[in-house]
Order: sequence, then C-alpha cells, then structure tokens
Amino acid sequence: MKLDHVAIAVENLEEAAEAYRSALGAPEVVYETVESEGVRLAIFPLEEGRLELMEPISKEGPVADYIRRRGPGIHHVALQTPDVDAEAERMSGAGVRLIGGVRDGSEGTRVAFVHPKSLCGVLAELCSPPRR
Repeated sequence: MKLDHVAIAVENLEEAAEAYRSALGAPEVVYETVESEGVRLAIFPLEEGRLELMEPISKEGPVADYIRRRGPGIHHVALQTPDVDAEAERMSGAGVRLIGGVRDGSEGTRVAFVHPKSLCGVLAELCSPPRR
C-alpha cells in the first residue's frame, strides 16, 4: 500500500480551495462531485499523492455530520492498494471493521472505508486506481 491522499472537510469549497491554491502555489486544481458520498471535491495533485478538500452537498451525510460534530479539518487518510475488494476482504477476515462496503469513488476509483475504532481513532479509506 501507499499513501494516496489526505482528505480535509471544509465548509466552503471555493474559499478553502483558494487558500490552499495560494499556500501550495498550486497551478492546478480539479473539481468533482461524488453524489454517492454527498460531497464536492477540490483535488490538488501533488508530486506524491494528492490533497482533497471535501464540502458536503447537503446538510445530511457523513461529511456534513463530521463538520457538525468536529468542525472543519482532516477527515481521513487514503491508502492505495491494487485491489480494494481483496484488501477489504482480507481486513474483514482479520477483524478490521469496515463502514459500508466497497463502492465507486472519485475519478473512477473503487473505495472502502475502515472504521476509526479499528485504527486508533483514524478514519482510513482504501482505494484502487481506476481500471484502464
């Protein structure tokens, strides 16, 4: 596995994206909406991995709940694996608790989330690169 991205929950995507663009000197930002997760993303490609800003698209859903409970900030770390389905099955067999099942994510990826109670309080996303 390797680190794929760090996701940050924000209340205003445009303001946050401008702040990060300025701070990082980033010439490029990619925007995407992931209806199934209830978020709009601003994705900053980095030399190794990426940084994702996430804004909830409604007052309901996991990211909206997170911001209500904890405020804006780091939401999860994503770990890339060649086969998220196999890795999720292996982890489940080892007693790791997953949230929901494996599903489609942003940019054509497949994703699964590991419950923070299984990883010392950190929400982790497993993701596989898009199939080409």
